[in-house]
Amino acid sequence: MILEQYYIDCLSHASYLIGDEKTGNAIVVDPRRDITEYLTDANTNGLTIIGIINTHFPAAFVSGHLELVDATGAWIGFGHRADTEYPIKRLHHGDRISLGDVDIEILETPGHTWESISLLVRENAHASPTAVLTGDSLFIGDVGRPDLANLGDGSNTDLARAMYSTVHNVLLPLPDDVIVMPAHGAGSSCGKNLSDELTSTIGEQRRTNLSVQPMSEDEFVKLITDGQPAVPGYFLTDAELNRRNHALLAQDRQVPELTAAYVAQHLRSGGVVLDARSPDDYAEGHVRGSVNVGFDGRFAETGGMVAGLHDEIVVITYPGEEQDAAMRLSRIGYDTVVGYLNVTGASFPAALAEQVAPAPRYTVRELAADLDAVTLVDIRNPGEREGGYIEGSVHIPLAQLDARIGELPAGKPIVVHCAGGWRSSVAASLLRARGIDGVSDLVGGYNAWLEEHAAV
Repeated sequence: MILEQYYIDCLSHASYLIGDEKTGNAIVVDPRRDITEYLTDANTNGLTIIGIINTHFPAAFVSGHLELVDATGAWIGFGHRADTEYPIKRLHHGDRISLGDVDIEILETPGHTWESISLLVRENAHASPTAVLTGDSLFIGDVGRPDLANLGDGSNTDLARAMYSTVHNVLLPLPDDVIVMPAHGAGSSCGKNLSDELTSTIGEQRRTNLSVQPMSEDEFVKLITDGQPAVPGYFLTDAELNRRNHALLAQDRQVPELTAAYVAQHLRSGGVVLDARSPDDYAEGHVRGSVNVGFDGRFAETGGMVAGLHDEIVVITYPGEEQDAAMRLSRIGYDTVVGYLNVTGASFPAALAEQVAPAPRYTVRELAADLDAVTLVDIRNPGEREGGYIEGSVHIPLAQLDARIGELPAGKPIVVHCAGGWRSSVAASLLRARGIDGVSDLVGGYNAWLEEHAAV
């Protein structure tokens, strides 16, 4: 048996290749849109991809099942409750898929979504299970939230109750040594306590995962519905896109380099510019109207919070990062990057010099001195704020900020903070791009504040 995990940090997303060395048959599970790695590994191992299985309609990214079908002619499998515009193999609880010796059993595991399934993998049909690919049902350290993409009948509370049954009646009864291989890890908005570990075991999760400890169904429902990260606006769009036919991603796409004059005109016409440099370089100098979404963070997911699916996007990047930046956005369905401008450090072309400005920033000591004179905006997620906050701050999670700008009080300068300073640069630059003056971000964020001040 071949069982490979493919993990990308930018989306905290794991996909899988399962193959049978004897027959050469293989399936890909929860693929991303850039499929070259799956095809290359299949070819290297003498495998033919005969099927693609999505454990559910993902919301955090656009699945690559259509691209893989185009490249291989394979079938697409979903849980039988899925409703799609393209032909699928409908998979029911207890169905078995044979790759030869390697055997895959379908487990219906609703809760994150209604159509969710997990894949129980065995070396052969008579062997004890080796691994369970749990999609967004059971994570390492948490379970999937029920409120991201409810495309079926029933409320989010109904989904949470379904997850309770999934956890306690389907997944936890598996043998202790079964390897748990989920579709997301730490940082994903699909849960709130996901671990940095990429795999675990059923036994280890039974012992350490706080979401699966013995509790009543009502207690479980409250646990997995409170304190979840704010949902990026594109999530529901992507979930819906994943059930439809849509344009394929060109695997060899290269976005062009743009002139400084083009970028200037793009901004003047109201176009979106995402500056993927570090917050420090952005603060030293940036093109007015651009939004700072650092390439070294959650670039794709955060880009989807500040730009629309149909916006024409220019990316400003360090040399060598431009094509990867465009690809990362395509993974969430944003195929509208029209080109890039490379900037080394904070050195912009002369043609843009008149439009370049520094970004104002506050230190924690400056904020303490001016706290009554500014509006402090906390853009962390609800679960983070539960651990402490700066008294008097206004709470608007980053994923909701663009839609809630009208709630910001007028009359005072604004200082934005997050936990460490990366997201606050995104938020402050977004507010300035939306025409709000007097916006700064807090260097070091709430963590730096805690070093010198007591939390509420």
